[in-house]
Amino acid sequence: MYLKSCVIASAMLFGSMSVNVHADMAEDAIQYRQSVFQTYKWHFGAMGAMVRGKAPYDAAKFKHHAEALAAVAPLAAEGFVEGSDMGDTAAKDELWENLADLNKRFDELALAASELAAASGGDLDAAKAALVRLVKGVKVVTITIVRREIGVKSKR
Repeated sequence: MYLKSCVIASAMLFGSMSVNVHADMAEDAIQYRQSVFQTYKWHFGAMGAMVRGKAPYDAAKFKHHAEALAAVAPLAAEGFVEGSDMGDTAAKDELWENLADLNKRFDELALAASELAAASGGDLDAAKAALVRLVKGVKVVTITIVRREIGVKSKR
């Protein structure tokens, strides 16, 4: 009887631990993707300020930000894991209905960011054109997801 009680108690303990671990993993995933999105914001913001004339254009800095964005662009998709649709997230419910489409959009962002990095480092007009191609080439929804998840209000 004692052994049976120990087995039952252990099963209950480990069962409750796995629920907590799953919840922690989901919260970690949310924090992870929000951190990646903050990184996007940092690099997009610096490049955007240069092309809008709010910061002096520096080809080397622009290229740095473009290359950094290209390096981190594919990472956000890793943060959309099972169970991370609940918690401190602003990701809309419809994202979870078609994760394959979401992952495709992040792949498109990664490709466009790589193209931006390859095209950057030249004059301001070339940098502006490359950044515009990236923003127009990526589905608006992807950028909306990023903005919503990190709490950036639309400027429209």
